[in-house]
Amino acid sequence: MTIRGVIFDLDGVLVSTDELHYRAWKELADAEGIPFDREINHRLRGVSRMESLRVILERATKSYDDAAQAVMAERKNERYRQFLEELSAEDLLPGASEMLDGLRARGVRTAVASASRNAPLILEKLRLTSRLDAWADGNDAARSKPDPEVFLIAAERLGLAPKDCVVIEDAAAGVEAASRAGMACVAVGSAMNEKNVALSAMSLRELTCESMLEILANRA
Repeated sequence: MTIRGVIFDLDGVLVSTDELHYRAWKELADAEGIPFDREINHRLRGVSRMESLRVILERATKSYDDAAQAVMAERKNERYRQFLEELSAEDLLPGASEMLDGLRARGVRTAVASASRNAPLILEKLRLTSRLDAWADGNDAARSKPDPEVFLIAAERLGLAPKDCVVIEDAAAGVEAASRAGMACVAVGSAMNEKNVALSAMSLRELTCESMLEILANRA
């Protein structure tokens, strides 16, 4: 395969904001008297804010209409954005900067595709906006992963066909979305044992740009 673009998931691949999400959701759940722990939090990986809230509300003892849910989601997001102010370029995960630099040096275009509507703020805090060729997020895509929409938008903004793009993902929903988009997928972290992936690693730190591109090219 000819790899002309690499599309990164954001959270869990380039940066980890899991703990910030957990803290914000935990505050909300505790205030509402809804049981919430890290096991439940794991189910929220790679899905949208409203879908995450619906998972949390499965254990609620009372019903919340659409208006109440919208207020709750905004409360969580306001708290989360406060936590995001703590981020800086030093919070890039190990291997991320080297991978981005390596791809650029080889003329491979790069993008981020994230379900998060806060992705622009995160990219700004990480100082990544000038290091990427494009990005797509929850403000652009009406449907969240495992729907492939956000990956297809990212590929379009790169000016590339899906078959020429590789996705790097850490969530099962993202791996499925990549497959549905017609893109090869490199799975890292908790997604590394998922089926239908071209390559797996614990993190970007275990991958060099050269080895990743060579392995993927030889899988054609």
